[in-house]
Parts: sequence; C-alpha cells; structure tokens
Amino acid sequence: MIARRPLLALPAVLVGAGRGRAQGPLFTLGVASGDPRPDSLVLWTRLAPEPLAPDGGMGVAPTPLSWELAEDDGFRRILRRGEVTAAAVDAHSVHVELSGLPPGRPFFFRFHAAGQVSPTGRTRTAPAPGDPAPVRFMNAACQNWEHGHFTAWAHAARQEDVAFVFHSGDSIYEYAGRDRPGGWGPLVRRHHGGHCRTLADYRIRHAQYRTDADLQAAHAAHPFIASYDDHEVENNWAGDLGGRDRAGQRDDPGGFPARRQAALQAWWEHMPLPREARDRAFRRFRFGRLLDLHVLDTRRFRDEQPCGDGARQACEAVADPRAQMLGPAQEAWLREGIAGGEGWQVLAQQVFMAPRLFEGDRLSMDSWDGVPAARARLLALLAGRDAAVLTGDVHRAWAADLAAAPGGPVVAAEFVATSITSEGDGSPAQAGAAGLVARNPWLRFHSNFRGFTLHEAHPDRLEARFMAVPFVTRPGAPLEQAGHLATLPGKPGLVPG
Repeated sequence: MIARRPLLALPAVLVGAGRGRAQGPLFTLGVASGDPRPDSLVLWTRLAPEPLAPDGGMGVAPTPLSWELAEDDGFRRILRRGEVTAAAVDAHSVHVELSGLPPGRPFFFRFHAAGQVSPTGRTRTAPAPGDPAPVRFMNAACQNWEHGHFTAWAHAARQEDVAFVFHSGDSIYEYAGRDRPGGWGPLVRRHHGGHCRTLADYRIRHAQYRTDADLQAAHAAHPFIASYDDHEVENNWAGDLGGRDRAGQRDDPGGFPARRQAALQAWWEHMPLPREARDRAFRRFRFGRLLDLHVLDTRRFRDEQPCGDGARQACEAVADPRAQMLGPAQEAWLREGIAGGEGWQVLAQQVFMAPRLFEGDRLSMDSWDGVPAARARLLALLAGRDAAVLTGDVHRAWAADLAAAPGGPVVAAEFVATSITSEGDGSPAQAGAAGLVARNPWLRFHSNFRGFTLHEAHPDRLEARFMAVPFVTRPGAPLEQAGHLATLPGKPGLVPG
C-alpha cells in the first residue's frame, strides 16, 4: 500500500490571484491515474486548498504544476517529467495524458506546485498485446457519502497486482444534505450543501467525496477505468430527460441537457480521464491476450424508461423492437469491437442485464428489462464468444447466467458488484431475495453486504470473488469473501470458483 503524506502538515502558501486568494495545502483531493493502455496512461490531480468552496479556494488565475513518473517510489529513476497548467475553466484539475510508455510496467507518480509535493501514486500500463499473463481487476460502484465509511476502498487499495479498477458509476450522490436521520439510508456523515443542480454544486460535491482518505488511497494505488451512472447527474436520468420526483414528474423539463452537461463536466474534472471522455464515455481497452474490456454508457443514449420509472408491470412500450439502451452508434461500435476481439470479451456497464421478474409480475424499467429487444441484440453479439458482463447500480452483489432469448442457451455470465456504502450496513441476503431467485432461476448468487468484486482472467477461467465488509456505519470493518464463482471458456454460464 502507498504511504500517504499527511496533507495538513504541508506549509501554507498563497495560491490564486485577486478575489478568491486562499492559503493552505493544495493537494487535498489526492492523486489518481486511469485509462491504462499498453503505451499510455492518464495522471490526475486537482488543486483545492478549500475543497468546499465554489472555486476550491484557487481563484481564477492559472497555476503551473510539474509532474514526475518514476520506476521507483523514491523517484531516483525518473522516466518522464513535465509541466502542465491548472486552469479555472477545469476547476484547477489536470489530466496528464502520457503516451509512448513501455507495456505491463508499474510506475510511481507525483505532482509539484508552489513548493508543495503531492502524495505519491502508483500505477501501471496494460500488458502488451499477446501477453498471456493473467489479468487481475476489480469492479466497484455506488459510494454514498451519507450512508457510511468508505472502508471497502481502503481494503481495495491493499490488493496487489491489480491491472485496473472499473468504477461503473454513482461516484457521488446529488441529494441535498440531511440535517437529521430520516429518508433514504442511514445518516453517518452529511452531504455539504443542497441538491446539486449547477456546475458549482457538482464540483463541491465531488470535492467533498474526494477528501475521503480511503477513496484517495484506492485511487493512489491502482489505475481506474471510470464510467458514470445516474447519480453523477440525477437519479434515473435517461438521455435528454431528467429523473422523476415522487409524483412521477420529470426533473428540469426542457432544461435538463444543460444540467447534464454541467454534471458530466464536474465528473470529468474529478476523474483520471482523457479529455475525449467528456463527450464520449464508451471506450475499449485490451489487456494482453486474455481480455478485451468494452466500457459502455447506458445513460446518455438510451430511451426513456417505458411504462414509467421503477418496478412496474410491462406495458406495450416494453415490446418495442426498436428500443435503445446504447443507441445505434454505440451498438454498432460494440458489434465491431466484439467481432474483432480475442480472449475474454467483458462488457463493463451500469444497470442489471439479467431478467428479474418481481412479485406481482413487475419489471425494473430502469434496467435492461425495460428494453428487452436491445438486450437480445446485445447478447446475440456474445453468442459463441467467451464473455462476461460487469454491472453495478443495485447495491447488492449478484451473479447470473445470461441468455439471448428466454429459455435459450446461456451465452455469458453477469457479475454485479455491490455498493461501497449505498444503503448502509448489509446482511447475508436482502429481504425478498429468496423469492426473486425462485422466480428467476438464472440468478445464481446473491449477497447483501457492501464491498467490491475482485476478478482474475486466466486462459481457462474468469473468476469473481465477491469481497464484503460486514458494516459501514462505523469504521474498521474487516474484509471477507462472500462468494467465489467462475465462468469457463466454451462453457458460458457460472460454475463454483
């Protein structure tokens, strides 16, 4: 695990210029790396001496930084160094896009600004094409600040030989801070500010989350491949439409696209992403000979949830053969990528893909159950391939067999990561899970604890270890294994690990 320097021990210096001048430590939000490829990486930090101020305490003046990439944590063997400017237009965040790096190598990195040195981060490039070595990676999702401590991220930081962490989304929650317990989930610590609606709101909320030491440790320890789900913007948003309130009315009618643009700008500013990811979050990665990772966007190009949002009985719109979850352009991109792929084809996405028939013949309209024609088209692409799907969103761990048509042959396995904290302390099983499994026998595993999923891709199997913490409403939870499953090449579906 990377040793973290105590941020508050840094000397105070003046930063910024004019109105908004502040003093204090600059690297309060830590460092991160992401989007690892065989020859490239993204290094990230954001200067914020006052993380909960609208401008982070930086004012409007640009601030120069330098960065170093080394082969050792003592920075005696510097491989690359350079300079970059942190600008107010990007909330004084920097995204250093490096290329021409050697494949499959670990590195250490850090930043310098105004006489201060950032914490040290550890990262690694993806293995070279054709490299047969196993690939170890994680899937994590849904970290609600108010619902608990990010202990699972501290445990994730201690894992070794991790090629990447896929974060499927809900890296923040947009809800207003609560003054007292009540409402959804426990109140362990409070969101700062009201319901997020403006760019400044989203920036402050991301910054608050980024002050968490356990989250900082995970980002400093491993490269992340980040996507977004709904709460980076608004609960259950779809395309150009905002989420619905308790009365079923759409939020921000007519004005939602501008709010979405602001929210996704703030998301990009706080993630180790290349600049192009602001406009197109779906992208593809290859890890050696064994794994192709197709990162999907199941929010921006989807149709409106049919029949209303939530769990409802199917209406006529569910049967629409033209239904879209990915949109035509992304679906074509995925078809091309899978056709040219080799090894395990892994779809990294957000919402539950396996069918779930709830009591009363209800379906979750925000999941792939709301667009079964789109699901059938996607799963048909996986037929005859060694494939798996990574999912988040539902705050429970699940695993399922996936078939392109009801009652048809299994074509892939789905591994659903639980939440980091969302919905608070867990339990061995969610209420009603037994009945759900009885109605949907392709659901093969369930756990209601919080945590993350640890995967390993080998030539003869793709494994999933469901790692759990027994509580999050107080710190110090141990890490336990709640389940261990695998899928085998040429034998789609799940087997015991």
